[in-house]
Amino acid sequence: MRSFLPVARMLMMDLASTILFFAIYSITDNIILAVLLGVAVAAVQIGWQLLHKRPVDTLQWVSLIVVIASGSATLLTHNPVFVMVKPSLIYLAVGAAMLKRGWMNRYLPARALETVPDLAIGFGYVWAGLMFFSAALNLVLALNLSVAAWGTVMSIWGIASKTALSFASYGVMKAIGRRRYYARTANA
Repeated sequence: MRSFLPVARMLMMDLASTILFFAIYSITDNIILAVLLGVAVAAVQIGWQLLHKRPVDTLQWVSLIVVIASGSATLLTHNPVFVMVKPSLIYLAVGAAMLKRGWMNRYLPARALETVPDLAIGFGYVWAGLMFFSAALNLVLALNLSVAAWGTVMSIWGIASKTALSFASYGVMKAIGRRRYYARTANA
């Protein structure tokens, strides 16, 4: 569980600008304020990393560019659909990055890399599939629901699907990893 919490924290940080947009828009019904604060959060997150001389992941740059582009289009047209479609673009970019074999390795402890490297690769592709499905779902919902309904459904879907897959992958890798470890020590 200890190794799960940092990953969950990273995920929440990645979604911070979108979550803030939903919250502000739901509370105030002010698209301009919601977009400006969402863009500000994305810019502050990257600025913080640069200020502390931490590497900024390519996907964070992509996210900032998409946030600025969709936010600008929303502000110019006063149409929230641009911001609503933004998560689909981010999901597609993240899904494409997750197609890289072994991307999950940086999130796993050394013991897991020794016992279940094949499962980590497999779950990496399952995660990519979840991202692609989420992109399609978001696009359909963004084009067919109100901002409030879309925000509610996608917030629940985003949190529930990622939490469920996180626990499933963690549980399966831990259970199979233990079995393999005990089988290996019994044979040694």
